[in-house]
Amino acid sequence: MSTPDRTDTPTPPRTGRTGLSLRAWFMAVLALLGVMVVATAVVGAALLSNTTAAGDRLVDRIAPAQREALRLESALLDQETGVRGYLLTRDPELLEPYERGLENERASSRRLATLLDGEGAALADLTAVEEAARTWQDSFASPTLAAGKAGTSGPSVQLGKHRFDEVRARIKTQQTRLDSVQSDARTTFAQARSERDHVLLAIVAAFLLTGLCLAVLLQVSVVRPLSEVRAASRRVAGGAFDEEIPERGPSDLRSLARAVEAMRRRTVAELTASRRNAEELKRTAADLDAQAVELRRSNAELEQFAYVASHDLQEPLRKVASFCQLLEKRYGDRLDERGTQYIGFAVDGAKRMQVLINDLLTFSRVGRVQDARETVALDGTVDRALRNLAAAVEESGAEIVRPTSLPSVSGDPTLLTMLWQNLVANAVKFRSPDRPPRVEIALRGDEEGSEAEPGFHTFTVTDNGIGIPAEFADKVFVIFQRLHGRETYGGTGIGLSLCKKIVEHAGGRIWIDTAHTDGTRMVFTLPVLGDGGSAVDSAADSGSDSGSANAHATVPAPVTAPITEGSTA
Repeated sequence: MSTPDRTDTPTPPRTGRTGLSLRAWFMAVLALLGVMVVATAVVGAALLSNTTAAGDRLVDRIAPAQREALRLESALLDQETGVRGYLLTRDPELLEPYERGLENERASSRRLATLLDGEGAALADLTAVEEAARTWQDSFASPTLAAGKAGTSGPSVQLGKHRFDEVRARIKTQQTRLDSVQSDARTTFAQARSERDHVLLAIVAAFLLTGLCLAVLLQVSVVRPLSEVRAASRRVAGGAFDEEIPERGPSDLRSLARAVEAMRRRTVAELTASRRNAEELKRTAADLDAQAVELRRSNAELEQFAYVASHDLQEPLRKVASFCQLLEKRYGDRLDERGTQYIGFAVDGAKRMQVLINDLLTFSRVGRVQDARETVALDGTVDRALRNLAAAVEESGAEIVRPTSLPSVSGDPTLLTMLWQNLVANAVKFRSPDRPPRVEIALRGDEEGSEAEPGFHTFTVTDNGIGIPAEFADKVFVIFQRLHGRETYGGTGIGLSLCKKIVEHAGGRIWIDTAHTDGTRMVFTLPVLGDGGSAVDSAADSGSDSGSANAHATVPAPVTAPITEGSTA
């Protein structure tokens, strides 16, 4: 998958001019509302105070003062009535209204002075009434009462009437003044109440207007920008990837819009890269399909070659060998020693060519022709391999040591038999000249101090032969690579490369344990059968001999599995 070009890198989102954030807007509005609340509270408190003061003045002072003025007038009238009755009858008992009037006058005067405190004109009227009353009392009432008690004549009644008329005039003036003050107080109270109502209505209107402005501000600065971002995002989600996300409203909402825009640009860039990669994958798939067609054609040609190699090429070799042997038989007495040697070389070369062709065919069939996947008990494959090698084992006197049981794996039984057969054949073939060969097959994990790879069975084939130098541990697995001349050890050099191909085809790997110095130790792994657990099949196949740890392969009838000579050491 190709990586996007530099031109696909998302461009930086556009930056809008800075401004107040949504939180700052709301804090400013809340501060304004707070100022309005404080101001309206102060104004409302002042209006309520004025209204209360006007109401208190009217109710608690003016109205009681009017009542006390009437009581004062009544007290003075009682005095005048008492004096006039006493003058007509000379009865002292008729002076009781006069005495009561004097007391009531003094009490009413004191209360009026208290109620009219701060009312200068009304207090002046009260003073005038009191002076006129004292003048009447001093110039008429008191002398008249004294003269009556002394039996002499007092002031004229006309003088008394004149003096009391002045008292009445002063009382009338006082009443008129109090009525005027009451009227003014009512007017002031009505004005204060009207102002209070108007100001309260204005406050309510201001708050309603502020709420309306806040709603409009919220709609314009928050709801509408969010709606535009949401609508644009839905259109982008619907496939309109080229549409930009608008930036509106306060700074934090613009930041949100820029983040969404950056995400859109990145998504568009990734989508463009994905489409480009998809096109590249389509081209790669087309190339792979063409290669698969070419590979199938090549495999068909390889099959044809294998057929020709297994039939057409071997027939001339058999003829060369047969006719060379006929020449030696018919004309052997006429040939000298060199001619006989040449015929032997020709026959040996033809036979080696046949072996090489068979080995190449076997190598090419691994994983292509022979690929029967089934559960295989390895005990059976070892038994078949040892039966195939029975003659070589008996001839060399080799000792074969194997476990009492081996696990089951998934694979091709013929290929696994070939694997064991080549490894054991190599161990017997490249034996040490000074001691009998000993070959030990083991399952790692059963050996003391050894561990198996997780998920794999690890097997070892150890011999006491001539060994393989560590520097050639990888070379021996390369096809046709030999460490010894053909005159010393025969073979085609395909054996271990065939083993490597079989093991890798089964999903494992094979290597040489260079830490083992007394001979050669081949190590290979095969996947564990099943999900995480090894399926060990202790029952041997028919004809297997696994009852002894030191069993020799002495089964009489060998299986016709292909035998490939090894190439190690």
